[in-house]
Amino acid sequence: MTSWRDTASQQAQDDLDALVNAALPFATQQLEKHGEFYPYGVSLSTAGDEGMVAGDPGAGERPASTAVLATLVEGLRRERDGLRAAALVADVRWSDGDAIRVELEHREGPAIAVLLPYEQKRFGRGVEFGNLTAGESSPQIWSA
Repeated sequence: MTSWRDTASQQAQDDLDALVNAALPFATQQLEKHGEFYPYGVSLSTAGDEGMVAGDPGAGERPASTAVLATLVEGLRRERDGLRAAALVADVRWSDGDAIRVELEHREGPAIAVLLPYEQKRFGRGVEFGNLTAGESSPQIWSA
């Protein structure tokens, strides 16, 4: 079975690995502290600088996560000429429960999604995280 790593440059592999490592700690911290989080992004500039990205769709204090994600995608598309890679991070429901979803995309073409399942412990006693899984994703930032 071929992996995205089989065709991606070493730079793209390193960039996407760095984005996962930058994106997940904030999400896990927010879950442990607040039990949820709004979607956010992490970008990697052409110079190699990482940055956190927030999106405000202008829909009040509690906007829909889909609106926040759309705003993030729109903003990252506008900035893509100055970026090597980007990640979109969201708190999602999937068939087995809740998970942190990190959609990673590189300007060279690789697009992958990483899921980190989690379960809230009873009585607010923290969060238990499962095993990280990855699969192919559809490009959104360098798609048009």
